[in-house]
Amino acid sequence: MIFAAGTGSRLKPYTDHIPKALIPIDGKPMLEHIILKLKAAGFTEIIINVHHLGEQIIEFLAGKDNFGITIHISDERDYLLDTGGGIKHAAHFLQGDEPFLVHNVDIISNVDLKALYQHHLDTNPLATLLVSKRDTSRYLLFNKENKLSGWRNKETGEVKSYYPDFDPSIHNEFAFNGIHVISPQIFEWMDEWTGKFSIINFYLAVCAKTPIQAFEQADLRILDIGKPDALELAKDFIKDIE
Repeated sequence: MIFAAGTGSRLKPYTDHIPKALIPIDGKPMLEHIILKLKAAGFTEIIINVHHLGEQIIEFLAGKDNFGITIHISDERDYLLDTGGGIKHAAHFLQGDEPFLVHNVDIISNVDLKALYQHHLDTNPLATLLVSKRDTSRYLLFNKENKLSGWRNKETGEVKSYYPDFDPSIHNEFAFNGIHVISPQIFEWMDEWTGKFSIINFYLAVCAKTPIQAFEQADLRILDIGKPDALELAKDFIKDIE
């Protein structure tokens, strides 16, 4: 599943008349870069959620004949559901026997998607999150078994955890990078979650009861192209990682 429903508010005025997913990077929309990366990794069926100017994304995909694979649209044009709500809204596409991968449309990286997916299959948690040590203000906290245990905002000092007597100082800090593999059993855990909600808040709420694990790639290079200054770097970044 590709998250392409965001309003792109950080990229205004670019996104006043074009959805973020269709902003070109080195001659191709960022959505096309992600679709081709997924296709190269062996994925043959993709769900794309849409909201802001979503009809443009639908028309773009039709014009590209869905890149020769099966593409479904999860329509959020009436109401943007955030990351967790977006996954639950697309459950009828994602339920089954196989884990599914979720990829933010504005993340460009050299991640080995096959290795990430295989690691999830080998270890069988509820979800496997691509993480790194990059600088950020908000970190996910993992225990020595590499399982998610909490969250910390370094700027405000706020800590979240559902573990009793939680001590953030003895946990490893990692930044989440917008790519994760999820087991279809997640929808059983989402029964009481409705409407708009964050997948990170959901993970934090359930991680004391079912494993959510981290995945690191030693040579990971990643760029969030959701901000104007990153757009200037993206063309050279893509050439470097390719």
